[in-house]
Amino acid sequence: MNIGLIGAGGITHVHIPAWLALGANVTVFSLEGAAESAAQYGIAVADSLDDLLGACDVVDICTPTPTHYRLVERALRAGKHVICEKPITLNTTDADALAELAAFVGKQLHPAHVVRYFAEYSLAQSAVAAGQIGEPAILRFSRIGEFPSWAGWFADEAQSGGIVLDQMIHDLDIARWIAGEVTEVYAVKNSADGCETAQVVLTHERGALSYVTGVWGAPGTTFATSFSIAGSSGVLKHDSRTDASLRFDLGSPASGGHSMRPDTSFGESPYLTELREFAAATLGGAAPRVNLDDATRAVELAAAANESIASGRSVRVASQAVPA
Repeated sequence: MNIGLIGAGGITHVHIPAWLALGANVTVFSLEGAAESAAQYGIAVADSLDDLLGACDVVDICTPTPTHYRLVERALRAGKHVICEKPITLNTTDADALAELAAFVGKQLHPAHVVRYFAEYSLAQSAVAAGQIGEPAILRFSRIGEFPSWAGWFADEAQSGGIVLDQMIHDLDIARWIAGEVTEVYAVKNSADGCETAQVVLTHERGALSYVTGVWGAPGTTFATSFSIAGSSGVLKHDSRTDASLRFDLGSPASGGHSMRPDTSFGESPYLTELREFAAATLGGAAPRVNLDDATRAVELAAAANESIASGRSVRVASQAVPA
């Protein structure tokens, strides 16, 4: 495949190696850093966006959030399949417009919600779907890292959506993936001394509650994630600070439960897994585990959370469940 990669920032350093591992030809275009990326990875450089679009089959957009809509639109109108880093857009209106455009031009648009490809989250979703902990009731997700001060646009909520749309959208998506559609969102946020924290509470259509916590901390804050999913017959936990595995607490064998620790040698990069699925789909293969509607619903939940933060009230969201 011929991949046209737009951008040369931090996330490209996991996208480019993944594409090369898949045997793709990669051409990069960026207003800054393209030559350095090309030299580092031995890939081609395009002198303009038009040149890039003329040299590729699939466009991979790895640029700041406020540029996503314009670049996705340009690539789709050029007749290219598109992969775009999260969030797909800053609002659902733009996301819906891109979905309509992709359908009109007959091209695929895939959102890079990579957390669905991390083994611990994928295994958790599979375990819950298989009924191993019964019906999910209380879900807790946390994601902690240092404030992204390396680029000024993160601090401008009009450009990034703040911590909720930029960072916590991962766990909002995972909560919906595991516990189903959401009917109500309540959120609070605190910002002080260059740090930002937020808590979002999701009420799911089937009655479960998800508590999602995000932290943009002081410089040097160690990145960490965790979750706890309590169901009617057991609890599933993960904490990256203690180990890289899942732990099931399903009661004693006498009660019919069992305990297990899946293999912690999780294997290949989730970015490679993600891009392999996307590439296969553009070549006529199976649909990926995350789709454009998932990305739009995640943006909707983040936007509702930001609305709740601003108003101090909970926000109702319409169920987007698709009939079986």
